[in-house]
Amino acid sequence: MRDGGFMVLVDQFYFKDNGRLANGVLVASYATFGVPGHQWYAGISATLMLILLWGWAAALLRNTRWRVPRGVPLFSAAMLLAAFCLASTNTYKTFFWPASSVSHTFPPVLAAAATIPALLANSRRGRTAAIVAAFAIGAALGTLSEETSVVALTLLAVTLLLGRRLFLNGQLAFVRTWCAAAGAGILTGTAVLLTSPGSRNRRTRHHADSMFSPEALAASMRGYVHILHTVMTNWQYLGVIAIGVLIGLLVRRAAGGVPRPDRRAPLLLVTGAAAVLFSGYVCTVITYPAFGPSVATSNRLWNDYLFLFLLLLVGAGCLLGNLTARRYRRGAGPVAVGAILACVGLTAVLAVSLRALETEMRVRSEAWDSQDHSLRKQAAAGATALAYTPLAISKMSEPFGNGGTRLWPASCVATYYKVEKITDGA
Repeated sequence: MRDGGFMVLVDQFYFKDNGRLANGVLVASYATFGVPGHQWYAGISATLMLILLWGWAAALLRNTRWRVPRGVPLFSAAMLLAAFCLASTNTYKTFFWPASSVSHTFPPVLAAAATIPALLANSRRGRTAAIVAAFAIGAALGTLSEETSVVALTLLAVTLLLGRRLFLNGQLAFVRTWCAAAGAGILTGTAVLLTSPGSRNRRTRHHADSMFSPEALAASMRGYVHILHTVMTNWQYLGVIAIGVLIGLLVRRAAGGVPRPDRRAPLLLVTGAAAVLFSGYVCTVITYPAFGPSVATSNRLWNDYLFLFLLLLVGAGCLLGNLTARRYRRGAGPVAVGAILACVGLTAVLAVSLRALETEMRVRSEAWDSQDHSLRKQAAAGATALAYTPLAISKMSEPFGNGGTRLWPASCVATYYKVEKITDGA
């Protein structure tokens, strides 16, 4: 980026690395600003994702013609985003490391927000604009994240198959057209990615042709079972259910009164769970060639389908809250208080974990700045080999890590400081 500029990095993605054009554009966008771009990415992306989720919640309410107290959509969006980004086994890699967020954290939120134009469309012109937007965003997703594309295509297929059971006859034609446009966009973007020189290089480098062998499929299943166990036993996600319970307790019809539970809710939850299980396994299969057994512990790879899982938890909580509000009106108050306390508890737990991570990040950043100043000074004085001390954090790849088996981080550092090589300063 420093030596060639914006388009050189995008070309690097398309022609050499992985073929992800949209991914390359986003990476180049924050890399344009150097180290500050990496530092500020987390805050900027969190703000953007919060706006998208807030808008999505508002669009859902408008589409259903339900009402909730002012502030509930923003509160719910913020709590969901906090759980998604921060209740992780490795928050640094999931959220604070831009390269991971661009590929696995931001894309599923963008995919959900792509439905906003469809939810708001109430005229022929609005429906046309929603269909065009679906194709455009789908094409971008296809060159942004293969895993999110898999999840989105799975959901679109389910929607088309169950369309008659989920939508009114007057809505069906538009829904089918919108789904077809979104799917066509994703397939177009995926075709651009898969036919790129970068994607061919990546498949050759990681022997991706073997991903469908019986051995690889079995290994992917073992890794996926481990992932499911980790996700299902993360008690912090109970706070996500509490968000849904609070919404279900507070929601009211536009004309007043508690709405009846939607008869389609059980079908949506069951098919949604099936979509998570299927798409999650497919995502594990396509990432296994590059990551091997570590696919079971590289939690950033899970976010593409983890977001859908969290949405299902919110939906299940909404149904529970709605049923409670209708059957036990006097007991709704204590349940609401309990849901609020659960949300507060989740926030407190996340704050404590972030406090520890903040200390680790601050210590590392100070050490990095000090070493960076020293290495630049030595390189300017004509040194051709520099002693580099690894500054490990959250299982990030560092030079000389893994017993020195990974050579590329050291070569990257040497290139960054424009010297021939670096040696282990530790």
